[in-house]
Amino acid sequence: MLKGTKIYSIFKGVCPVCHGESMYEENNSYILNKIFKMHERCSLCNTKYKIEPSFFYGAMYVSYGVGIAFAVAAFIISYVFFGGGLMSSFLAIVGTLILMMPVIMRLSRNIWINIFMHYDKQKADY
Repeated sequence: MLKGTKIYSIFKGVCPVCHGESMYEENNSYILNKIFKMHERCSLCNTKYKIEPSFFYGAMYVSYGVGIAFAVAAFIISYVFFGGGLMSSFLAIVGTLILMMPVIMRLSRNIWINIFMHYDKQKADY
């Protein structure tokens, strides 16, 4: 349903050009020794993922914003919905950021590459 949109590519971690296959060698982001292992190119449309050396360093800036979003969500859930104090809310934020670190890192990479690459329906039809 959402195939062809940036949201689809960001949340699924698929090629930003054809949306045909995963960019990562391992789809499970919690296998920590393979969290950054990416295919060199898309086998369907031949898109090169690492546009230049150190391309994904920019994803560190995106991960800051994504981490803040997760932290705010953890705070609101723990403080507002569960009525916890500031210390329990702080612990909820720290716990959330530690547990969600692999997801935040992958999501940041997906957002970063989707800023520079766009869906191409012609390449997706192959």
